[in-house]
Amino acid sequence: MDLRESIKNQTDVALGITRQLLLTEGKNMNMVYSPLSIHVVLSLIVAGSTKGHTQDEMLTFLKSKSTEQLNDLASNLIPLVLADGSPSGGPCLSYANGVWVEKSLPVKASFKQVLDNAYRAVLEQVDFKDKYEEARCEVNSWAEKETRGLIKDLLPRGTVGSYTRIILANALYFKGAWDQNFNESRTNMFDFYLLDGRSVKAPFMTSWKRQFVRALDGFKVLKLPYKQGRDHIRRYSMYVFLPNARDGLPALVERACSESGFLDRYLPSETVAVDKFLIPKFKISSGFEVCKVLQALGLELPCLSEMVVGDDPVVSLIIHKAFIEVNEEGTEAAAATACVAMFGCAAPPPVIRKIDFVADHPFLFLIREEVTGTVMFIGHVLHPIAD
Repeated sequence: MDLRESIKNQTDVALGITRQLLLTEGKNMNMVYSPLSIHVVLSLIVAGSTKGHTQDEMLTFLKSKSTEQLNDLASNLIPLVLADGSPSGGPCLSYANGVWVEKSLPVKASFKQVLDNAYRAVLEQVDFKDKYEEARCEVNSWAEKETRGLIKDLLPRGTVGSYTRIILANALYFKGAWDQNFNESRTNMFDFYLLDGRSVKAPFMTSWKRQFVRALDGFKVLKLPYKQGRDHIRRYSMYVFLPNARDGLPALVERACSESGFLDRYLPSETVAVDKFLIPKFKISSGFEVCKVLQALGLELPCLSEMVVGDDPVVSLIIHKAFIEVNEEGTEAAAATACVAMFGCAAPPPVIRKIDFVADHPFLFLIREEVTGTVMFIGHVLHPIAD
């Protein structure tokens, strides 16, 4: 299976999680998460689990044929998608993996090799038995540092104890400037209509430039590219999926996450002249327990077996936290995931028509790397000024 096919499968998994998350636990609140961050931690779990029925189920869930295929995907994404682009004028990116193991347990050489070669993960041996609180704080400090201070207290008090044997974690940070300029002086307050029919005043950005917009049956799609600088290999964009109906977001989420090939089929590829163009500024912080979502999707998580640490620790929880802020300058986003296992330039086309794109009601958004199709962040905005 080639890299593009692996990434397509990863996107399908991400959309399945998105559907479950946004239509259940997150249906009444703003939500953002990184399917990529969760995928990496799940891949680490597979890499450390015993071959057998449960591991096979997890590989099937992740649409992968083998642990080696998952490891190859992680290894290839680092240089192709996740390398820092800021030196060349592109988005600032930071990606890190960490593993903390109880110091009294031996780490299998095969697992350490996977951590080094495929995931470039730091490995620390810590005293969970007597100093579990110090270990928890160490993981949290690592996550906060790797996400530029945006993800704090990833593992709340009580999530790590003396029976903890291993923690697997991923941290992801993205900061990109828009390829176009949104003049802050043109930002004004307009009504944003909530799902319950009420409206609130929110700050909306605008532009008179041509936009990547596509009008489809029941919804519109906007593409907002980020500056890529001198990097001609990678391209990053935010997409906004706006239902025509003010209360149409749940149906659009259902369709986007259930219809095979939805993203590639409906993304805009050329600019058009826009008449009325308004995008709300927003800032979202989210957190949830991943195991609950996965269990609702029918996934049984395996033990981290002897091939990892010499005993049989059980995955007890997977915590994910994410943040995103969208304003006139661009986007800053971060995510962290932790698994705790315890013992037991062409000329523009001529203007044919103008399209309105007014995101004044709930919408779906995502950040994607265009060349590979890797989806880095997904979420929805129900209330742009909610705390």
